Amino acid sequence: MRIVLFGQAAFAEQVLDGLRARGHEIAAVYCPPDAGAKPDPVKARAQLFGISVHQHATLKGAAIAEEVAAYAADLGVLAYVTQIIPPAVFAAPRLGSICFHPSLLPRYRGGSAIPWQIIKGETRTGVSLFWVDPGIDTGPLLLQREAVIAPDDTGATLYYNTLFQLGIDATLDAVDQVAAGTAPRQPQDEARATYDPLCRDEHAQVDWRRPVADVYNQIRGCDPQPGAFVLRAGAKMRLYDARRSDAPGTAPGIVGAIGPDGLTVGAGGGALRIGRLRVGTQKLAAAEAAAQLTLKVGDALAD
Repeated sequence: MRIVLFGQAAFAEQVLDGLRARGHEIAAVYCPPDAGAKPDPVKARAQLFGISVHQHATLKGAAIAEEVAAYAADLGVLAYVTQIIPPAVFAAPRLGSICFHPSLLPRYRGGSAIPWQIIKGETRTGVSLFWVDPGIDTGPLLLQREAVIAPDDTGATLYYNTLFQLGIDATLDAVDQVAAGTAPRQPQDEARATYDPLCRDEHAQVDWRRPVADVYNQIRGCDPQPGAFVLRAGAKMRLYDARRSDAPGTAPGIVGAIGPDGLTVGAGGGALRIGRLRVGTQKLAAAEAAAQLTLKVGDALAD
């Protein structure tokens, strides 16, 4: 099939490679403008093969839709997309477009599906490929595959260790189903649908009085972005590499121990060990950060 690929980063790069390996033709690649001197991986890969690359700040407007339509593609493939794709663009290919999403839709719609699944204590997850429609992750389902969320997974480890390759393989298989004419269009069950906003600082401030399991899920769900935080001396101290601790719990928010493996802090009904801290732009081992901040056993970690 002739495909227009929308996406970015290593995920879209590997989808591009996989589509070519399976005999599909990539007519063009659309990715966001480069954020720095280094080109986006999918851009670099496409240019290596002489594939046209477009990097529009926005995909809105009639001119963009006409540009996409001019490629006369059979299918649009959205592989890790952060830009809004207007209906005139995703409908331009002959068969429309399909999109990858890192949850088992209709649950966890939205742009922060991975963090929210961990924050809310889910133990199972998966990936979905769906036909794009004007809603947010609401289109008919094409393919889904399940996976496990490990007890110590963070947002980063869940994506890179589990959902990354699972999602690439599922995307390629979905395209093959479309090419074979066997791809289903199963309507999503709106009675089961959930939607969460982008996970931002308003969701990331830690309250140590909450149950330790909830605090743990919040910290690992926000790791690496946006980074769960506490306020100390008015500055945001971000917390990473958390683990449940068997150490006797101190009062919520009080430092119970500082050692080479991290900093132990009391939370509701237990304790957590924090492996790294960031204040400002520096992300340091917790013991090193504690020394810089003159943080001692018995101190409150937050204001």
